Amino acid sequence: MDLDLLFRALSDATRRRLIDELAERDGQTLFELHVRLITYYGASLSRQALSKHLQVLEEAGLLRTEWQWRSKHHFLDLTPLRHAWTLWLAGHAGERAPESRPSAAEPSAAQPAAPQPDAAPAAAPSPSPPQRRTPA
Repeated sequence: MDLDLLFRALSDATRRRLIDELAERDGQTLFELHVRLITYYGASLSRQALSKHLQVLEEAGLLRTEWQWRSKHHFLDLTPLRHAWTLWLAGHAGERAPESRPSAAEPSAAQPAAPQPDAAPAAAPSPSPPQRRTPA
């Protein structure tokens, strides 16, 4: 499995919309997908351009096609995403689970709390007077 192909396929907004459409209603033809992209997303792309996007998704393994009479139907296959998670992402998640990382909204124990803007500034401790040496 080529992760570069998978992530290249997922890097384009049109291809992600195609995945969303197929997740909602699997087995659509090129014509059906084209109409849905124009109707729901206002996409202005030709069927040839859409066909190329579908080809990229198919090369990445995210689509499988099936001919039914004279129509080519497109079916979503999430197996490559599961493999990507298993091979690459799960290894990183295992090092440090996302739940264990402090979020930007939560102060961590290692970081002091930021002063509140409307709180009165804390008085600085007054330095002790210097000690005088007495001659011996």
